[in-house]
Amino acid sequence: MPQIPDSQPKVETPERWHHAHAFKFKTGLTWLILLSLLLGTFSKMGLDWSLISQKLPFLLGLRLSPDGFIQGAALTIMITACSMFFCLLIGLVTALGRMAENALAFGCATFYASLFRGTPLLVQVLIIYLALPQAGIVLGALSSGIIALSMNYGAYLAETIRSGVLSVPRGQQEAALALGVSRWTVAVHVTAPQALRIIIPPAGSMFISMLKDSSLVSLMGLWELNFLAQSYGRSTYRYMEMLATAAAIYWIMSIVLELLQSRLERRFAQGQRR
Repeated sequence: MPQIPDSQPKVETPERWHHAHAFKFKTGLTWLILLSLLLGTFSKMGLDWSLISQKLPFLLGLRLSPDGFIQGAALTIMITACSMFFCLLIGLVTALGRMAENALAFGCATFYASLFRGTPLLVQVLIIYLALPQAGIVLGALSSGIIALSMNYGAYLAETIRSGVLSVPRGQQEAALALGVSRWTVAVHVTAPQALRIIIPPAGSMFISMLKDSSLVSLMGLWELNFLAQSYGRSTYRYMEMLATAAAIYWIMSIVLELLQSRLERRFAQGQRR
């Protein structure tokens, strides 16, 4: 369905092209200088680089744990990916409940969102893993971590989805329905593409935070990245090497998510530019 642009489209001129590329070059140069200063600072700390190279395969998850399960960054990525999937489902259902005219659906959605947004994630992790067994519900460490992350971030994502959907002018949906278009087609081809432009930036930030908050599952003894870094630090008395390496790995994984977020933003902004 054709959209009326909010403003006149920008014409790509040689001056604008050169300005954009100069800006990218200066930004990259700034990153390079700051990264060099950071690495230079660490190089003067007398770090044991041989220890880092020795433990790096375990921190990355290239080696299995003693019980034959994945560990390190590989386990962190798996926990985050599973939590993202369930978080999206929970957030979508909760957002629909928040926008529903049914009092029961609205009440359940708002109660859940208030509960999980109003209590700390750490407390939720401990309740699910340590307190639920008192009620006869025993969950493993991995499933407890995924459930806690999914439920917590699902409550926040629901508000992001709701705000994105409400940002789409209602007149466009009513016009499509008046033309005989089904509600499903309107939702998929009219509402969703426009809402995603609003949803993707904050949702991407949430998923990056989820990646870092997955370190809380180390409290339950899972051999993820943060757990291994602390364990190797205690056993070798070289905390700086292990924690700095873990921080670098977290940073690299976050940059990958940031690049994916930027790509999605450009993809769903194409229609707006046209």
